[in-house]
Amino acid sequence: MNVLQLTPELNAGGVEGTTLEMAEALIKAGHGAHVVSAGGRMADDLTAMGAVLHPMDIGSKNILTYWRRVKALCALIKSHDIDIIHARSRAPAWPGLAAARKMNIPFIATYHGIYNAKSALKRRYNAVMTRGELTIANSNMTKDHIIREHGLDPARIIVIPRGVDMAKFDSAHIKPSDIASTRQAWGLMPGDYAVLLPGRLTAWKGQPIAVLALAALPQNIKLIIMGDAQGRDDYVASLKSLAQTSGTAARVTFAAHSADMPLMLAASDIVLSTSVEPEAFGRIAVEAQAMGKPIIATAHGGSLETVLPQQTGLWVPPGDSRALSEAIINVHGGAKFDPEFARAHIRANFSKQQLQEKTLAVYSRLG
Repeated sequence: MNVLQLTPELNAGGVEGTTLEMAEALIKAGHGAHVVSAGGRMADDLTAMGAVLHPMDIGSKNILTYWRRVKALCALIKSHDIDIIHARSRAPAWPGLAAARKMNIPFIATYHGIYNAKSALKRRYNAVMTRGELTIANSNMTKDHIIREHGLDPARIIVIPRGVDMAKFDSAHIKPSDIASTRQAWGLMPGDYAVLLPGRLTAWKGQPIAVLALAALPQNIKLIIMGDAQGRDDYVASLKSLAQTSGTAARVTFAAHSADMPLMLAASDIVLSTSVEPEAFGRIAVEAQAMGKPIIATAHGGSLETVLPQQTGLWVPPGDSRALSEAIINVHGGAKFDPEFARAHIRANFSKQQLQEKTLAVYSRLG
């Protein structure tokens, strides 16, 4: 069986990570793993595992090149005996669906996010993710959204949460010297308490809430905002200005995206997910738990399915900096969280192995 996954780019993110995880699973199962993408920092990892990367600007929204992309996909399907197309984003899904129909092969899509629509035209654009034989939702919240937004028969939706690589996200594999070096790079001193907020630097991720929460916390509590700006320089400038006006600038560190998330999590004391809009799944929350770190997450979206309050972390209302500061004080003050229980929770419900096995079963059902 040869499966062709479509994703716009191969830079860091949940969509890209899942693309690689399924390529790995296909190869291990003796199948062919093909990916159409414009490439990115994870492209070498993809090809190193034995998958075939077909470079193409598949995420383009240029209607003038649409049929050219459809034609290229049809040629690729024919030359590589592709059995299934699996789209992971809306823009690639449109030419992917057209090519699958022309070549008479199954088409599926993973609905990775909550694609909001303010018009009928945008809703129709989003609906391409539901027009295949099956739609994979990455959480029950996403499934409910698909049914509500598109009226799709629940029998055509399969919930497969994103998975954590439990071998990779294991604190036992992290060297204390590497943790010390990371904390030093963050500008932390002995006795400092590191609160890590990873994620893209964009307003809906809620970084301002964390900066404001920090203002009410003891001086030894430091905030590490880690992630790519992706061209949002004005937003980063506004965060730094907020830190200045709130009197927290000396306690906020801006760190670039790191490919070594297990180390970043291991070097932290608490992990935050402060999104002011619901996360469809929330990868950081499950990765933190896999590393045995307390997670404080906003009480909406995927966090309601992945975080066990008072057991593996805490929930706080979205956009509430006061509640966030109180939650941080709660954990800092000695609230008991069992790292092994958190890790067992993720292994039982949100492991990479489960994602791979369930998705392979979908391929087998259609292939």
